[in-house]
Amino acid sequence: MFRPPLIPILILSVVLAGCSTTRQTLPSFPPNVVIIFADDLGYGDLSCYGNPTTRTPHLDQMAAEGMKLTQFYVASPVCSPSRAALLTGCYPKRVGMEKHVIFPQYDYGLHPDEITIADLLRERGYATACFGKWHLGHRPGLLPLDQGFDEFLGVPYSNDMSRFHRKPGDKYPHALPLIRGNDVVQWEPDQHLLTKVLTEGAVEFIDRNHDRPFFVYLPHPMPHIPIYASKEFEGQSPRGLYGDVIEEIDWSVGEIRAALERHGIANNTLVIFTSDNGPWLPFKEHGGSAGPLRGGKGSNWEGGQREPCIVWWPGHVPAGVVSTEIVTALDLLPTMAALTGSEWAGDQPIDGRNMRSVLLDEPNRTDEDRALEDSHFLFYTSRGELAGIRRGPWKLLLANDELYHVESDISEQWNVAQANGALVEELREIALRHDAEITRLARPVLQVDTPPWEWPADRSK
Repeated sequence: MFRPPLIPILILSVVLAGCSTTRQTLPSFPPNVVIIFADDLGYGDLSCYGNPTTRTPHLDQMAAEGMKLTQFYVASPVCSPSRAALLTGCYPKRVGMEKHVIFPQYDYGLHPDEITIADLLRERGYATACFGKWHLGHRPGLLPLDQGFDEFLGVPYSNDMSRFHRKPGDKYPHALPLIRGNDVVQWEPDQHLLTKVLTEGAVEFIDRNHDRPFFVYLPHPMPHIPIYASKEFEGQSPRGLYGDVIEEIDWSVGEIRAALERHGIANNTLVIFTSDNGPWLPFKEHGGSAGPLRGGKGSNWEGGQREPCIVWWPGHVPAGVVSTEIVTALDLLPTMAALTGSEWAGDQPIDGRNMRSVLLDEPNRTDEDRALEDSHFLFYTSRGELAGIRRGPWKLLLANDELYHVESDISEQWNVAQANGALVEELREIALRHDAEITRLARPVLQVDTPPWEWPADRSK
């Protein structure tokens, strides 16, 4: 394990100390955890977030029976860095994963010495499984089974990184594999069936492990371009093919919930639904919608990093709550640790915060909770450069000194930097100082020389 010196920032052991006995009592047995992570889903793509034509009844019901977060941020506007942050509770730069996405020819990935949510929960006795798109490294030693997961079924990178979607003359012999464990079980799987196959895998895992604590990570490959839906959903949505894809993901959520209810464990299962970054706008009707937000995937506008997030845990997360608290994907690891009573096995710094009091809507906040309200969130570009900072209602984008009050200006239309010069300088200094600390103590990725597998010779199919 990496052992950098302790420094005065958020450390998980400190974060967990905020769970006082005066708060709502949790079950004596740890809850199951399900994280459903869509790919390139926009803030405006679900009916419960205002989409007028896409039908998402299962997610709508989940929001009505749980909590809908309206200011939930992911750590990057592109896939691989965002996924690294979700699983480790760290800014991508802290774990060396900030430099855009991992392509099939790349030889590095998230270092297995990093502690992921799966590592944390498996140490607590959970069965752990990943069903879907990994995209954190695919060389030997970098796949989910090396990062705390007992089982894996899915694809190692984005669905457009296949031989069907390569440009003419591409020198790299890439193809898209379907992997079980560490082994390729099929080259170029039928992408119309991906959502269905991965959902069935997750449900079967729940069926096998319903009598013990489990963690299911379901990172759907869709609605990343190119989009596919099964024959049961294709042509059914008024929104067109993109709507078909979203409605099939909604069906998937319904299947997961039905499995939990069938085994009588819904009240002991925390389910979180969100996405890795905003919609891919250049693809027009084949891409998603950021709703009222400006920008989309690849940008640091709100549409690139503010995502839908629904939290459901009957009997614990109160029903029908719409939370405007700022919560980020970085916060999931320390929050899962607090909610499951997991013990931290490392001393490396992380950036996430324990947001248990927010997710459970606890009325009595501790001094630690109040301190979190004054914290900040850094924005990084898709290539890992510092881009901005959010603190309270204010968001500063550094490149052009753009300051927005994003709680009154959700679409980032009115730059008020000129009238708030002192605040601009204060936020800039905080962002630069925090980024310098992250850079100084950044941990390495793992580079692997061994090829991941033998690429199929026939690329003509």
